[in-house]
Amino acid sequence: NSEPNNSELKILHKAIKKIDEDINNLSLNTSVSALMISVNKLTKLKCDKRKILEPLLIVLSPFAPHISEELWEKMGNKKSISSSKYPTFNKHYLEEESYEYPIMINGKLRTKQFFLNNASKKEIEKKILKNKVVIKWAGNKEIKKIIIVNNKIINVVV
Repeated sequence: NSEPNNSELKILHKAIKKIDEDINNLSLNTSVSALMISVNKLTKLKCDKRKILEPLLIVLSPFAPHISEELWEKMGNKKSISSSKYPTFNKHYLEEESYEYPIMINGKLRTKQFFLNNASKKEIEKKILKNKVVIKWAGNKEIKKIIIVNNKIINVVV
């Protein structure tokens, strides 16, 4: 009955969003895949929180109704899982605070580095110039240009 952490909530809401989209597109196999991925991630986190497992079980129920109903009952619920409200995803849990940019040097991927989403281009450039891998690959040559595509890629031209 403890409160879930942000990573557990992110996994749950990402799964709910993916499954909603897949059901609307009649991509049922990818829905089941998304459920399996979510369960595997939650298992690695050793998540046993009711606020995560109940909504996940409700989302699973159209695909595996009998086992979902049995697990629902074992969790102490008196009413049927089919009478419970279907969960909706919350965009708040899916927002990322940072992004891992692949850093290309002269068109070749050399390293990756995390930057906050609200970091300015000047801040990113300063940190890029201090990156040991960038320094190594630039050598003694002058860096001509740093191209930053937000939430995509950084390209350093030497």
